[in-house]
Amino acid sequence: MSDNKPFLPPEWAPQAALWCGWPHLADEWGGNLEGPRAQIAGFIRAAAAHVPVRVAAGSAEALASANSAVGDVAKVMEVPAGDIWLRDTGPIVTGQGAAREAQAFRFNGWGGKYLMPGDTETAGAIAASEALPVSQHPIVLEGGAIDADGKGRLLTTRQCLLNPNRNPDLTADQIEARICAALGIDEMIWLGDGLLNDHTDGHVDNTARFIAPGRALCQMPSGAGDPNTEILLEIEATLRDAGLDVATIPSPGLVRGGDGEPIPASHMNFTITNGAVLVPVYEDHYSLVALADMKVLFPGRKIIGLPAGHILGGGGSFHCMTREIPA
Repeated sequence: MSDNKPFLPPEWAPQAALWCGWPHLADEWGGNLEGPRAQIAGFIRAAAAHVPVRVAAGSAEALASANSAVGDVAKVMEVPAGDIWLRDTGPIVTGQGAAREAQAFRFNGWGGKYLMPGDTETAGAIAASEALPVSQHPIVLEGGAIDADGKGRLLTTRQCLLNPNRNPDLTADQIEARICAALGIDEMIWLGDGLLNDHTDGHVDNTARFIAPGRALCQMPSGAGDPNTEILLEIEATLRDAGLDVATIPSPGLVRGGDGEPIPASHMNFTITNGAVLVPVYEDHYSLVALADMKVLFPGRKIIGLPAGHILGGGGSFHCMTREIPA
């Protein structure tokens, strides 16, 4: 093994900082920023008790409103950002300590669906703020499309990574080889589809996550009307077939959006940070069960359930809007 091989720390490794987005494009939020800003402020306050939080404000107005809301507990900085989804637009940081390096992949608005000014500059701006060297990669990759266990394994989905709207000129083998080389990965575990109506074309951080080396967490269907029943069962089976130790928590079940259609609500879109796991919850019994299960799965970490319905209205949740900087 080369000494120069990159190392992608797992999310449970010690963190120097946690970046979080701040909503500022009203059109992306149905014209109302009040709800998502209130829920994100609650998240930032909870996270700031465990890790230094940096808030990425994409406009002068966002800078002022974020400072007013959370400036007493977080460092707010104006950086180019179309909106809050730093998991996908921010850098993926490899290495630890003095060996840290920001890996910046090409971002194309989730396959050209949501193009917002500033999003292609976010990774470089965060890296510069953290004084990290940057390595640029021409392949399209969003951070929410992958999840690492710190021992050379990576989870992803075919629906997203092999979507022709991402890297149409590359084969699956070429995509895998380039990501493995950039991030120091030995084994990619390919799941099939993500959640129904997921704007990201099936990001894995909504369906399956590593919680320890070789140990994955996914959701079991909840209620007779769970719109993702077949998808969730297939994910669990695929993880087990890959030889992983698999734990499950309940899904939120059927959660409808304003138009009455199912939305990709998930307990999997949690953020792990120093001493805590921040979990999106919804107004249902299943969230209470999921939180109780996670207290057993994350010994030594505080499990913090926080409402995320307004944030989900913008297309994602806690993990989607954050990006950790390893210590």
